[in-house]
Amino acid sequence: MRVCVLAYSFYEVDTRILQYTKSLLERGDEVDVIALRRPEQSPFEVVGGARVFRIQERTVNERGPMSYLWRTLRFFVHSFLVITKLHWQKRYDIAHVHSVPDFLVFSAASLRLTGVPVILDIHDILPEFYASKFKVPQKSLMFRALVFVELVSAKFASHVIIANDLWKERLLKRSVTPEKCSAFCNYPDSDRFYPRVRTRSDGKFQILYPGSLNWHQGLDVAIRAFARIKDEIPNAEFHIYGEGAAKPDLITLASSLHLQDRVIFHEWTPLDEVVQVMCNADLAVVPKRASSAFGTEAASTKIMEFMSVGVPVIVSRTRIDEFYHNDSRVEFFESENEPALASAMLRLSVDSNRRQELVRNAEKHAKQNSWAAKKVEYLALVDRLAGRKAAAVTPPQSFPPVVDKSAAESNSPVHS
Repeated sequence: MRVCVLAYSFYEVDTRILQYTKSLLERGDEVDVIALRRPEQSPFEVVGGARVFRIQERTVNERGPMSYLWRTLRFFVHSFLVITKLHWQKRYDIAHVHSVPDFLVFSAASLRLTGVPVILDIHDILPEFYASKFKVPQKSLMFRALVFVELVSAKFASHVIIANDLWKERLLKRSVTPEKCSAFCNYPDSDRFYPRVRTRSDGKFQILYPGSLNWHQGLDVAIRAFARIKDEIPNAEFHIYGEGAAKPDLITLASSLHLQDRVIFHEWTPLDEVVQVMCNADLAVVPKRASSAFGTEAASTKIMEFMSVGVPVIVSRTRIDEFYHNDSRVEFFESENEPALASAMLRLSVDSNRRQELVRNAEKHAKQNSWAAKKVEYLALVDRLAGRKAAAVTPPQSFPPVVDKSAAESNSPVHS
């Protein structure tokens, strides 16, 4: 089967897309990926068996809606032309288009018009995401327009995949029918995320956040919370890995609190290196804002990744995280409550028994809820839409005991 994957993102950093692609490649499918390009990357490369066409360069620095819209419209037009050309050279059997934005699904119009099924995969529910990113009220004309775009995009698609069950309920109410919609959560790749031997021995108590740096992620709350307890944990450091529009403001905030040597920001880092960084951490924090309509319902892949590598996680109480998790495997705190987060950081820094309890329960949960099992459903969906008999799927495997260095070296550098 020949599959076209399209995403307005950096392929090497999007673990959700990587897992889909890897599952298709493992069973012998051909996969073309149309995606974004970093300044140092080549326009074309074979990554882990997938042909990756990086058709547009992007720097993640959008500060307003117009700059974001202009870049996505350019990508939309360019991707339509590239996909159409590739389709006529060698016909695709199915396309898997990843949102945001939702209207990117129309880039595959030439495929849809020739009878090729098209999946729209909504990573982040766009109206709420836009409202959170650019502070647009949900009663605004723009919000209603984005709901309309979501509706017509879903109708155009052959099937819609959504990233969690709360968002599926919302889509069913306003944009899609039950038989045309599936929920696929973000699961860690068990070939990468598993407990490893710690390589750090600097005597520091390291608190870690890796991921996107946007307002709804609440990193400003975490930095202020850390400032409250820095003197009580003199060997503690807060390391932040990632990119996003909020990064300059976060750096300024840390500087204003005289935390330049204690809150450490890192640039883009290859995924395999980030995994080792995660394994070396003593404590992780996911401080999303529950007051954000988007943030409170956006499931964080980071939580399950830390569970898989054996690191305890402090998590803000949001709708989505209370839906999927409980106090036995994560340390909850009231969202946007700096004293509460500071107290959780301080408490876990001295209570090794509680950290070990969280790790034990979390690892068990992570092993029971992995992509290795869920990918069977995804491949069956692809086969059904393409009108093919379901292919045999390799049974789920347990976490490997050692790193497969040869496999890691064969892939392009990626980032979590």
